[in-house]
Amino acid sequence: MEYAPCISRIATLLADPKRSAMLWALIDGGTRGAEELANLVGVTPSSASAHLARLSSAGLLKFEARGRKRFFKLAAPEVGAAVEALVSVSRVRAGPVKREPLPRAPAAMRRACRCGEHLGGELAAEVYQRMLVAQWLMPRGEYLDITQKGTVHLASMGIYPEAFATRDGHAVCSGWDGERAHIGGVLGTSLIKLFMQSGWVREHKESRALLVTEAGMLRIRSIASQ
Repeated sequence: MEYAPCISRIATLLADPKRSAMLWALIDGGTRGAEELANLVGVTPSSASAHLARLSSAGLLKFEARGRKRFFKLAAPEVGAAVEALVSVSRVRAGPVKREPLPRAPAAMRRACRCGEHLGGELAAEVYQRMLVAQWLMPRGEYLDITQKGTVHLASMGIYPEAFATRDGHAVCSGWDGERAHIGGVLGTSLIKLFMQSGWVREHKESRALLVTEAGMLRIRSIASQ
């Protein structure tokens, strides 16, 4: 059977807890110095340099020199997406395996981020809860029913639920951490498109973290607030 050798090489790199912790510390697209990363993961500077060198040579990180110091960031958004996917897999593995605590995401990722093709993070969870309280949505297991009230209000925002598939269009997503339920599926995708087209949310070119403008925060928080 043929396979991609790069899979096993990258898996070997990520199998080391210190190296995977370094990648997780950079998942928000930020740049951190070697000394800071060493402190974050609890290794000596020389050990951190060795880990960072391996990650860089494998194409997972890129760095820039500032005087005598080196600063690192993820080589591409796909690296962060792969690490997030591995964290998600750890939530669903079967059997009586003791689960390790999930790593805490950087603040920028926790606040607002892309979760697949829809909005994730704390802001997405807030919107979902307000729509539930306002009775725009009614939960049905892993799916959502959009009420008549919700249909009217969403249409006033330029989103027309009648065009969605009955079940697949209204999905509940729990995200990689399983703690902040939010709106996925077609409705979730329609909402993030609205937010971005309105200039309320902006993408980070090297991260799944999203920038929410001040005006956008006010407008998004006004949704279903009545």
